[in-house]
Amino acid sequence: MSFITSVRPAAALGVVAAAALLTACGTMSNSTMAPTFSQASLPPTIQVPAGNRVALETVGVGDITYECRDKANMPGQTEWVFVGPNAVLNDRNGKQIGKYYGPPATWESMDGSKLTATQLAVAPSGPTSLPYQLVKANPAMGMGAMTGVTYIQRVALTGGVAPSAPCTPMTKGQKQVVKYQADYIFWKAV
Repeated sequence: MSFITSVRPAAALGVVAAAALLTACGTMSNSTMAPTFSQASLPPTIQVPAGNRVALETVGVGDITYECRDKANMPGQTEWVFVGPNAVLNDRNGKQIGKYYGPPATWESMDGSKLTATQLAVAPSGPTSLPYQLVKANPAMGMGAMTGVTYIQRVALTGGVAPSAPCTPMTKGQKQVVKYQADYIFWKAV
């Protein structure tokens, strides 16, 4: 009889402890979770309008190709022209979840869903980096992570600017590849 009476309080204590743990986990606030992206410090021209929420945060790491071409409407003058990107899209833990390539600029999830977009605005980010960018997503192809994306922001940029090598009439047609990294923030309507 004494064995049974000593086991019941221990079992009851275990149940109470488990219930307390589950309650604590269920009431955790977002402050203990990974921080959500904030666009408050970004230039207003590339901020996503109200009525949208962050759906996915990625880090794009890869290359941008430039080609030495004639300047439009400027005979005899040349310049480095953006040809297209080729990057992997990683989650915040460094796991590849998609890719970004072009032309046309295309964001593709590992689940096969993909989309293109129309540029709305750019803003300077620094002298050695691509500009910030805001694009409006076109409807996604395929079902998956890209379905329902409304906007994409390019932020937290490193590199990617046109090569410093001379672009002259003699080097016209040559291509150069530069490294870059940028965060791509995908938004969906609320």
